[in-house]
Amino acid sequence: MSNFEYIISSLPFLTADYKYAEGEGFLAVVGQIREDLSGKDGEVLDFLLTGFDADQLNPDFYARALAHPLKFLREYFRFDLNIRNAKVRFLNRVLGRPDLQDVITGKGQEDDENLDIDLYRFRGGEFEEEEPVASALAQDSLLGREKALDDVIWEKISSLETFHYFDLTAVLAYVAKLHIVDRWLALDEQKGRELFRQLVQEVRGTFQGVQYTDK
Repeated sequence: MSNFEYIISSLPFLTADYKYAEGEGFLAVVGQIREDLSGKDGEVLDFLLTGFDADQLNPDFYARALAHPLKFLREYFRFDLNIRNAKVRFLNRVLGRPDLQDVITGKGQEDDENLDIDLYRFRGGEFEEEEPVASALAQDSLLGREKALDDVIWEKISSLETFHYFDLTAVLAYVAKLHIVDRWLALDEQKGRELFRQLVQEVRGTFQGVQYTDK
């Protein structure tokens, strides 16, 4: 059984000036978290990590995600599907391609009745963030566009973890945000550190006993 209070209170690398040591990185942090999860909860974490692999993002994956028993994963990947399709439609307009080219809709190639819920999963459901996503995509600067999109994603994750403090959803939300931080540490170290500082402060607000250094 997972001890979520212990996991949250000892999340790795909770210092605002943290920099990966040689040979360490996002997966090393996740590995430390995994050590304190039960086998069942570890499988849920693995599902989230699968969704970070662009090669896995096909109709069959989203069908499984949108039928997942954990609400956080259902809503996170419903949102992820909507953002992905919004990006594709944007590129289609820019490149003069058909509007629906490469947009994920309909069933996957695997015919699995257990995944055949309803058409809601293929549309992605309501897309409340459609306007800020469109505004982000309209940015002239590529980095500005990515920053604006990640800001929207960060806020969505925050909304999905509301009232979740010491449970699996809190852990998954941390990992999802850390994944954003990790990407920015590679793209723009200053932005990555800003996001990491924000993540530290959020965890501090959840668990006042966390020892951290705010530099």
